[in-house]
Amino acid sequence: MKKSSPPPATPARSKKRKSWQEKLDHDNGLPKVIQMEGRLEKQFGPGTMVVPAPRAVDAKMKKVPLGKLTTIEAIRDRLASDHKTTTACGITTGIFAWIAAHAAAELEADGATEAKVTPYWRTLKTGGELNAKYPGGVEALRERLENEGHEVYQKGKRWLVKGYEERLVRL
Repeated sequence: MKKSSPPPATPARSKKRKSWQEKLDHDNGLPKVIQMEGRLEKQFGPGTMVVPAPRAVDAKMKKVPLGKLTTIEAIRDRLASDHKTTTACGITTGIFAWIAAHAAAELEADGATEAKVTPYWRTLKTGGELNAKYPGGVEALRERLENEGHEVYQKGKRWLVKGYEERLVRL
């Protein structure tokens, strides 16, 4: 019986991961306005929803000046207004804010000055909560916000900005 040789090795695929900036710049056909039907209509009511482009979310986050804050909800409201829709998709807005935050951290790591970086730490979750999934986690966000004059406190497992409502910027 003749021994067979093993099959030739297939070259390993070297798939280079996209940088956060590349993810931010990839619009993938967005923005897109959809008619709310079925499950969406049950959840939000009749009307339309914009699924924003990543750069549009980043642009809103960049508009938040020193000493001011915004929330994902406020960004969604502004995106809906800009596109003349009933609402903006909360899931994609949140994901794109997360991507913008990581792209900003990537720029900082490459030596960009804070003035050129999206101030992601100024974008809060609903109720003034810090987003622990942003680069550096709660501790880094807390330090940045306190350095800008905000008071951050813990309530249970959540970290919040005291009096954030008075510091919200109109986008």
